[in-house]
Amino acid sequence: MYIKQFEIRWSDIDANRHLANSAYTNFMSHTRMAFLIEKGFSAKELAHYNLGPVVFYEHMYYFKEAFLGQPIQVGLEVSGLSEDGMFFKFEHNFYNHKGENIANCEMLGAWMDLKTRKLTALPEELLSLADVFPKSENFKILTKADTRQGGKIPRPLRV
Repeated sequence: MYIKQFEIRWSDIDANRHLANSAYTNFMSHTRMAFLIEKGFSAKELAHYNLGPVVFYEHMYYFKEAFLGQPIQVGLEVSGLSEDGMFFKFEHNFYNHKGENIANCEMLGAWMDLKTRKLTALPEELLSLADVFPKSENFKILTKADTRQGGKIPRPLRV
């Protein structure tokens, strides 16, 4: 498991004086990018291939509160990857200073070609790096069908 440590700052808390849900999202995003950079997906590499990661969903489960000034650790495990690398699934776990699991998130995303603005497979050079990502116990080979597993589809506004 990849782990990133943070300290909860004033800007990370909400009106209830605990870690805001938006802060969880920011910590996960920072953790994912640090992981990808460490694994060879640097900003320079992504720019070379004109790639950007997109998030389809983040499904959060909250177990315990976290408060200002406390350290937290954000874990990342790769729980899914399509054969061409286009789709990826990460699982994040948040831990407090006692090592207690305070939140969990399942995140599904894909790679987008920043010129065409369409989803794209990873180039072979990056796919070979992604193929050796550390994988979770429940790792799955993803297909396009997995992106619609929740049954949610776009619906136009009707007035």
